[in-house]
Amino acid sequence: MIELELVGVRVELPHNQPIVLLKERAGDRFLPIWIGAVEATSIAFALQGVATARPMTHDLMRDLLTSLEVSVERIVVTELRERTFYAEIQMTQDGDAVVVSSRPSDAIALAVRATVPIYADEAVLEEAGIEIEDDDEQEVEQFKEFLDSVTPEDFKE
Repeated sequence: MIELELVGVRVELPHNQPIVLLKERAGDRFLPIWIGAVEATSIAFALQGVATARPMTHDLMRDLLTSLEVSVERIVVTELRERTFYAEIQMTQDGDAVVVSSRPSDAIALAVRATVPIYADEAVLEEAGIEIEDDDEQEVEQFKEFLDSVTPEDFKE
């Protein structure tokens, strides 16, 4: 397993498709995953520390797990099959391992809220990871600038 860091979310033009971008902590590969607008908003809210009047779905998920004394340990993007990513939420309860299958977007939204690490199977990075060439570093910097300026409202349909 390879540990990743969440670079952020953005809307890719011209299709207005939200994307979450992960990067190897100890490497140069990026893992882009296209996600839904609701999940993009949820991740963006969590990254920006936006508190909503009522809990969002991923806040509720975190709160339910906490009240049941389940500890989220990490999330893992486990595979890419027929252009669809799969993930697991790995947890513990009373010292026992509990693993639940998840969409990567939901797992990432929970990971941000639970402040737990995100991993990917090496095979996923081999198949879908991209390396940014030196010529493309400006694009990565522009992406980071975009992330600094984007608001959760940018993801509303």
